[in-house]
Amino acid sequence: MEAEYEKDAEMEKLIEDLKTSRAKQEDWEFHDPESPVYSTGRGLNKNVVEEISEIKKEPEWMRRLRLRSLEIFLSKPVPTWGPDLSGIEWDNIKYYTRPGEETTNDWDEVPDQIKNTFEKLGIPEMEQKYLAGSVAQYDSEGVYHNLRKVWEDKGVLFMDLDSAVQKYPDLVKEYMCKAVPPSDNKFAALNGAVWSGGSFLYVPPNVQIDMPLQTYFRMNGEATGQFEHTIVVADEGSKVHYIEGCTAPRYDSNSLHSAIVEIYVKKNAKAKYTSVQNWSKSVYNMPTKRAWVDENGQMEWVGGSLGSKVTMLYPSSYLRGPHASAHNLNISLAGPGTIKDTGAKALHLAPYTSSKIVAKSISIDDGKAIYRGLLRMNKGAVYSKSHVQCDALLINDNSQSFTYPHDEIYEPTASFGHEATVGKIGTDELTYLRSRGLSEEEASSMIVLGFLDDVMREIPMEFALEMNRLIKLEMTKLGAVG
Repeated sequence: MEAEYEKDAEMEKLIEDLKTSRAKQEDWEFHDPESPVYSTGRGLNKNVVEEISEIKKEPEWMRRLRLRSLEIFLSKPVPTWGPDLSGIEWDNIKYYTRPGEETTNDWDEVPDQIKNTFEKLGIPEMEQKYLAGSVAQYDSEGVYHNLRKVWEDKGVLFMDLDSAVQKYPDLVKEYMCKAVPPSDNKFAALNGAVWSGGSFLYVPPNVQIDMPLQTYFRMNGEATGQFEHTIVVADEGSKVHYIEGCTAPRYDSNSLHSAIVEIYVKKNAKAKYTSVQNWSKSVYNMPTKRAWVDENGQMEWVGGSLGSKVTMLYPSSYLRGPHASAHNLNISLAGPGTIKDTGAKALHLAPYTSSKIVAKSISIDDGKAIYRGLLRMNKGAVYSKSHVQCDALLINDNSQSFTYPHDEIYEPTASFGHEATVGKIGTDELTYLRSRGLSEEEASSMIVLGFLDDVMREIPMEFALEMNRLIKLEMTKLGAVG
């Protein structure tokens, strides 16, 4: 009886919390007046690429990398195996927009307009309370970076990638475009040609950072491209948790986000990458994210994708050393008029490697959620194991969900499992929660958050609360659920 009473009291508290802590109504799609100090204008050609490299005063090897990437980009067709990408207006996009004169590690020196934007987003407060360091990027450039002295003294490097190219060119060159070469795909080649901003994080051997480090990307302009490039190196025996957040205003013209994330997990190291993306519904989100995991290394991906017009995202782990492991947890919310083509890839290239992929998708109104994954067990990856789980929740009768797994097992001693479920919000659950005083929107929000609970528990508390808020806001905007 006592256990039942505690459960009932807990339910009452959850309901009361939901009723008294409704999602704030401010819309993250606000934008500032466009006032860049420099822009290459619309369209892309060799002159634009050379102009970007010259403005940044880059070494010759980087200029050559950009020009080679441009050639690859121009030679590759737009992918047609996934969502329709014909809405990307290549000649209308501004590929480089510089918001200020230089980056700084003093928040007071950030231009007032940019500073006000990040303060609205709560970035300085998060840095003070939760983070070991942070980088803020506005349009094409990092405007601020900072690292707590305790980690700086231990040799940790954390800054925007442009600053790293100037200060540590040899170290950057060692990793730049190695895990994700420009030849990988059209959007990786585009990033190689016009990348700007992003982060460079290097954690020395055996340094274990007990607080997350974060980069926050804000796209402000209309018909803008953001092409940050992030490199995370967890050297032998180290441990690090890196977090990214992204937002953009909504415009009538479409924008393009085409980032690269390269993560290098060395022997006995642990790396966790958490991304909470809330792009507006005028953004095509086309990043490439990949980790190389060496012997006994551990890689963990946690992703929440709650915005954009079209997203194509498949974080991949190359398990290159014995006993390397990867764990992918992904939440994807496809709202009205949105396509989320997401998933994960795990390539087992060495013995005794392991991977687990858990993908949760929610489709609302006519939103379309697609799971697309690759699992490969190479010959020689003896006694390796993997498990893939895909769960989809449909909110309306016209919501859609699709699953396209691609599995290649070449090692007879390896073990592999795949399971998938698709469900709808049930009338019984809605009726029960509405009988306890919740509106239909509030009841639906609670069911959705319960569906996501096992993934939410893997996200740091302050970011899980923010994701809860964004999901509730999305549900509230929809009105009736049918």
